[in-house]
Amino acid sequence: MKIFVTGGAGFIGSAVCRHLAANPKNHVVNVDKLTYAGNLASLRQLENHPNYSFVKADICDDMTILGLLRSEKIDAIMHLAAESHVDRSIDGPAAFIETNIIGTFRMLNAALTYWRELSEPKKSAFRFHHISTDEVFGDLPFDSGIFTEETPYAPSSPYSASKAASDHLVRAWHETYGLPVVLSNCSNNYGPFHFPEKLIPLVILNALDGKPLPVYGAGANIRDWLYVEDHARALELVVTRGKPGESYNIGGRAERTNLSVVETICDILDKKRPRSGGRHYRDLITFVTDRPGHDRRYAIDASKIERELGWKPAETFETGLERTVQWYLDNEWWWQPIRGERYAGERLGAAAKGTS
Repeated sequence: MKIFVTGGAGFIGSAVCRHLAANPKNHVVNVDKLTYAGNLASLRQLENHPNYSFVKADICDDMTILGLLRSEKIDAIMHLAAESHVDRSIDGPAAFIETNIIGTFRMLNAALTYWRELSEPKKSAFRFHHISTDEVFGDLPFDSGIFTEETPYAPSSPYSASKAASDHLVRAWHETYGLPVVLSNCSNNYGPFHFPEKLIPLVILNALDGKPLPVYGAGANIRDWLYVEDHARALELVVTRGKPGESYNIGGRAERTNLSVVETICDILDKKRPRSGGRHYRDLITFVTDRPGHDRRYAIDASKIERELGWKPAETFETGLERTVQWYLDNEWWWQPIRGERYAGERLGAAAKGTS
């Protein structure tokens, strides 16, 4: 199966490429613009791999995308390319509109043109898999509710609004033009090769540097956590076995408060790399002003993908987090250049309502 992965140099995309390329029956074409979060070092193990190739291209360039689909004779598209950091969307929403909405529109146009040219057997087998987020659903009360595939959309940030718009475009191309699409919405991912602007890698690396560990508000906001390699397995099932027009929620059934996540990381590091003088990493926790529009709680009901496609996460939050911390301890070669050259852990998205 020839699979076209957009955003394959990003965190989730690189995990998908590594997972798919491990199967000799697949050929993976990774297309990425290589913005700040794209990192080919995350794909070092695939260099010179016989069933993997990389093309630097912009998903907004639909003619280039169409040419690649034709030349590579693609069987399925997995569309992951997106701007994805809420705090950055607060500071600069324009990039999110361009990539997440316009980029998806361009991808859909290229895919539709390509799909219409296919033979009937190829047409019926083709899939456009759009990978999205649970943040399109807004937030939940702290003590009740769970996101299902039928939950109404209610995005809170420029990021989640742009992803909601892209989800709607994908559904419209299916309903209007018949393009065989599948969608998936996932909870918060974590794991190896995670760009260190996100909570878990930021806390790990700040802790190793002896820097403050920032926790928004009182740390009471709750997220459902999903180990990235479990997510990659789920995405392969959706693109190969998902029913056209359907969406699948993917979550780890691992709800934790942000404060609990930070404290757990501190406790793991206390065991794996103790601080000098008997000090504890929890002493570095610093509560900071909450970000605007901070959703209270996300929780995914993954029953549909478990029931229909037979997927379940292999990692618990505890085992996945321990593996993640150990990976950052063992792979300074990957994250040290990022911390030194691209992102050193500075606060993003702190602008309050009503300010410019």
